[in-house]
Amino acid sequence: MTRGFKIGLGTALAGAAIYLYYTEVKPVVIFGLRSDYAHAIPFQKVPDGLTSLKAESCGQCHREIYEEWKTSIHARAYEDPFFQAYWKKDKNIWVCLNCHTPLENQQPTLIKDIPRGRVEKAAQEPNPHYDPEYQKESITCAVCHVRDGVIYGPFEDSAAPHPTKFDPNFRTAQICYRCHNVESGPAQFYNVGPCGTYAEYEGKFFMQERGFICQSCHMPEIDRPVALNSPIRRGRQHLWRGGHDPDMVKRAVAVQVKVDAISPKPGDRIVFTLTLVNAGAGHKIPTGDPDRHFTVEFSVEDQHGHVLDQQNSTMGRWIMWQPAIVELYDNRLLPLASREYQFDYRIPDKAGSLKVKTRVQYHILTDTQHAMLRTKYGLTGNEPYRFIVYEREFPLSSGLAAAVQESNRLVVSGSQSHGGNCTAQG
Repeated sequence: MTRGFKIGLGTALAGAAIYLYYTEVKPVVIFGLRSDYAHAIPFQKVPDGLTSLKAESCGQCHREIYEEWKTSIHARAYEDPFFQAYWKKDKNIWVCLNCHTPLENQQPTLIKDIPRGRVEKAAQEPNPHYDPEYQKESITCAVCHVRDGVIYGPFEDSAAPHPTKFDPNFRTAQICYRCHNVESGPAQFYNVGPCGTYAEYEGKFFMQERGFICQSCHMPEIDRPVALNSPIRRGRQHLWRGGHDPDMVKRAVAVQVKVDAISPKPGDRIVFTLTLVNAGAGHKIPTGDPDRHFTVEFSVEDQHGHVLDQQNSTMGRWIMWQPAIVELYDNRLLPLASREYQFDYRIPDKAGSLKVKTRVQYHILTDTQHAMLRTKYGLTGNEPYRFIVYEREFPLSSGLAAAVQESNRLVVSGSQSHGGNCTAQG
């Protein structure tokens, strides 16, 4: 066997192995298929007593709930610009619709078979029941509440002009499981699935001691009539505020700053310690999409706004995407956990008026990814993809101690002002 033949054979075998890896092993999407979200929720007919499955029809009686739903990210899960851009990047693969427009009624094709779990090889046929306008309602009322012509809900004694049935899952976190516990697939080595908020949920303090479920924070309790002219009872707001809502993120985070010098002078070395606490979330922060992260930033500025020194730290997940998905590092905060970030600076001997700025920012994606989505995949709109969670300035002078004390007082009072069980620890 000649050396050239061996090289050719080796090259052919390597090429075949690579081909088989990408066509038979590595999924084309960044998650694996679990049976309950590998297929759309089966076609649902309109229950007796209703004119339509559309949310507006439900809103004729459940007006307040309907108005809340319209403000939610659930109602925009399909038309959301970030989803549309990422979906275009993934060549509009059908499986993403199973969480963003979950009902078969909302999808243009029917998936008849998924050979070997390969989503790109799925056997599809046109869906005669597809309603493109209904698709735009994304995670609409019927996604959670309609099955087999019956309205399911959390009450055992409902009296309504349509068939109803009590479902105990509405009183547990199980109702959120299908789409908020996306798991990993072959050649994907996550610590937790790519969108594994459900799996991250802390079960000891929040669940056992305080009795919290996902809905405790994301669907706050409220006393009101569930429908027009019905008695007042305790239900839940249909808001689902989360990682795209600045106020919700701020409510999950507590920040405290300390310094090791009360009245610093030129020539002194001063150390700032910023403590970041996951004070109000029952899961890791950040959670959800692996791109989300926090940055903790320090900078020193002179009286003219010139930056003399700076330091940035990142909290999130570091993932290698090719040739296999490997989660390299995860330094996110567990519920009730904290982390200290230190910044030390020597004040110049001939310093003028200097100040230290501290800032914590939450990022839905990186600047590079945002630019890529805009230039290559048609991301439109000006929806914020990062926002400030905490920002303070501290003079490097005799007023430093007072500024630190005031900053920490404002953080505490701000946390308390939010009210509600979800922020009591903040």
